[in-house]
Amino acid sequence: MVSASLLLAMTLVGMEQTVSSDATDSITGNVNVLSADSLMSDLPESMSFDVDSLMELWFAKQYMSYDSDCIDGSVNPVFSDSVYAARLNNLPTIVEMPYNSIVRNSIDAYLVRNRKAVSFALGMFPMYEEIFVEALLRYNVPIELKYLPIVESALKPRAYSRAGAAGMWQFIYSTGRNYGLYVNSLVDDRYDVIKETDAAAHHLKDLYDTFGDWSLAISAYNCGPGNITKAITRSGGKTSFWDIYPYLPRETRGYLPAFIAVNYAMSYYKEHGICPMESVRPQQTDTLLIGRNLHFRQITHFCDISTDELKALNPQYLTDVIPGAYRTCVLTLPQQFIRPLLEAGDSLYEYDTENLFPKAKLAAINDDMTNRVTYVTHKIKSGETLGSIARKYHTTVRNIKNWNNLKSDNIRAGKILRIYNR
Repeated sequence: MVSASLLLAMTLVGMEQTVSSDATDSITGNVNVLSADSLMSDLPESMSFDVDSLMELWFAKQYMSYDSDCIDGSVNPVFSDSVYAARLNNLPTIVEMPYNSIVRNSIDAYLVRNRKAVSFALGMFPMYEEIFVEALLRYNVPIELKYLPIVESALKPRAYSRAGAAGMWQFIYSTGRNYGLYVNSLVDDRYDVIKETDAAAHHLKDLYDTFGDWSLAISAYNCGPGNITKAITRSGGKTSFWDIYPYLPRETRGYLPAFIAVNYAMSYYKEHGICPMESVRPQQTDTLLIGRNLHFRQITHFCDISTDELKALNPQYLTDVIPGAYRTCVLTLPQQFIRPLLEAGDSLYEYDTENLFPKAKLAAINDDMTNRVTYVTHKIKSGETLGSIARKYHTTVRNIKNWNNLKSDNIRAGKILRIYNR
């Protein structure tokens, strides 16, 4: 699903095709056939970001501080394998987190070679944790998957991989589209942390329903369910991650170990002498539904907010235009600016329209939006209502009824609905 280059690849030298049947200890998860010399470690693209560049993010500059004396002066202490194994075993997780040489290599990649990046993640994570956890709970996904965006993007809201995966959860276009993430020249929902997190949790639950194993679901999130099925077949029908490990795509072999390593790092950073970057909680925000075209300059005219802050709070808009006339859009603002915009009324949308929305520009917006109308299908589940479905896809009950020619709000389980992305 996501870029191969985003992953922490731990590969087996000379073992691309086969592995002995006793290579994996099914109880401990130790890959016995491996030696230290046979392991290579390539950092994921998410962990190769220079920390100084990450600190240039608007949120980082506003809410985080960098203690160079603490971070630069820290040294990773030495622990025995039994300590690592015991600590992983003590984590309150549903996803199995065994300790072996591959996992150790991943842990070292984070705690030895990328201590500053871990410090950055520790500082940034509280800004998004509530959003992640709420979505995971909604779909009954293990809470420990809240750390997956650290593996995917190092929590960079506008992360974009060389393979075209976007956002903190690194959706490629086709998978994002299947989960209602809308993309065109003006809007990319993959950068909307609330929408993409909901889509990621939904996708992870679907993958678990397919394989019945969270380790395989997490791996499938990386390489797609087809590659997991192929690996299972090539292994002779085995269904443990460590049994199918040699048959997985090279990049995917390191994905689950990286996820385990991040869980370890986020839980035991103190024991390894890592200082989280100091952060303060961002100011409270609220949202407005925008049903007409709106330019950022119209917003800044009525509110004492900078364009940089607007873009940071609304990264899904690729230009300064919110195309609300063609699809109801969400605008996120600090709470104190909600009232001034509401009080502005029509004046907000009428301000400087001749310059901000000349006819040629409106025609271009119209062409871009109307020629990219797509839809997803939703199979109604028992207990769902039109209201709950509308909230899930960030639309309205009226829209769903119009799209599906429904005469009332009564729906039945099993019926297929079309949900359009506009």
